[in-house]
Amino acid sequence: MRRKHRSQNAKTKSSTLPSQSDQAPLRGLRVVDLTSMVLGPYSTQILADYGADVIKVESPQGDLMRKGGATKNADMGALFLQLNRNKRSIVLDLKQPSACNALLRLCERADVFVHNNRPAAMRRLKLTDDDVRKVNPRLVYVSLIGYGDNGPYAGKPAYDDLIQGICALPTIAARAGGQEPRYVPLTLTDRIVGINAAHAILAAVLRRDSVGEGQSVELPMFETMAQFVLGDHLGGRSFEPPVGQPGYNRLLTANRRPYATRDGYVCALIYTDKHWQAFFAAVGRLDEFLTSARLSDHATRARHYNEVYGIVADILRTRTTAEWISLLERCDIPCAPMNDLDALIDDPHLAAVEFFQTQTHPTEGRIRYTGIPSRWNGTTLKITRHAPRLGEHCVAILEEAGISAKDIQALLQSGAAVDGQLVAKADASARRADCSEKSDVIASQQNEKSQGGRP
Repeated sequence: MRRKHRSQNAKTKSSTLPSQSDQAPLRGLRVVDLTSMVLGPYSTQILADYGADVIKVESPQGDLMRKGGATKNADMGALFLQLNRNKRSIVLDLKQPSACNALLRLCERADVFVHNNRPAAMRRLKLTDDDVRKVNPRLVYVSLIGYGDNGPYAGKPAYDDLIQGICALPTIAARAGGQEPRYVPLTLTDRIVGINAAHAILAAVLRRDSVGEGQSVELPMFETMAQFVLGDHLGGRSFEPPVGQPGYNRLLTANRRPYATRDGYVCALIYTDKHWQAFFAAVGRLDEFLTSARLSDHATRARHYNEVYGIVADILRTRTTAEWISLLERCDIPCAPMNDLDALIDDPHLAAVEFFQTQTHPTEGRIRYTGIPSRWNGTTLKITRHAPRLGEHCVAILEEAGISAKDIQALLQSGAAVDGQLVAKADASARRADCSEKSDVIASQQNEKSQGGRP
């Protein structure tokens, strides 16, 4: 039975953290995750959502994305919360040899080690593929890098904005919209490459299990996104010699955009000959469609996308969004409303499928997580761990690696590792003391007022 809507329109699954389901397909897979920011954490978030035990290794300063987006408390930003649910956190200061040794102990019992550091940094740390696989020859070692190491850009820093630019996304957007180049307002390349990383990791695990030896995988951002962009836009340069310019005209036409209506916008894709004929019949202009090759003939229409989309745009301005959606659906023409972010979050379909999962975080209170879209034998996978506080699971992870209590204590005392549980308790005590001090000040001020300033 469906729960009633909360104050927000979007329905959420709300509970304390459930235990991991036997349905989780990657249950039993252990991943040591030395990534930060978005690309790597998004990739390992996918693995964690599917049930892998992801151990997030952080520096004493923590992943910089802890400060990303809206926050209630320091180092627990909204982006971090989404990207790192279902993971555990350990702090290791890899500038210290003892911390590197501890990391290698973790890798001894892991299936996958993944990082997004530049190769030179991994060489300095003595954590290259050869170094790590000495302790575990069956390990899958994954390097998420900016550019392939045999090209002229090898070793250069790579971030989402830079890869969007070098992969022509801003110029494509300007060409389509006639405006100044600008980046897509998403961490688009990080997430696309992150998805590719997740399936490359799983393919490497399957290969490892098939041949019985570890695998080394290198996934560069630039080449991955070049494949993604040019899959649509290689165009006439697909052929040798070229038969035309690069670019897919339908995607680049200025009139390929949400259509303005009398009271808003509608998204519609009139694509097949059947769609076009049904649309013009429904608006009383069938004769125009039948007598115009630019409308009725697919090949001619494809050469004049901007013009024919402009005709549709003029027609759609004459009625309301609701009227057009009703008409288009009757004609079996694909269409949808245009949401803003609030409307997306409150979308009734997301509410009906219980897309959001709400959990109680020990320091951040109620957190709404985006759900895990896939279903497994009809079952939705659950979020079983809140996004971790910095070093929250440090001691437990070191113990699981077989490191002795004496050696763990030495790591903590030297600062090579940090027990996040102790830090959290100290922070909580400091907050309580601060609140108590503020309460005393307020009480004193109120007392002075009640005395009316009398000596």
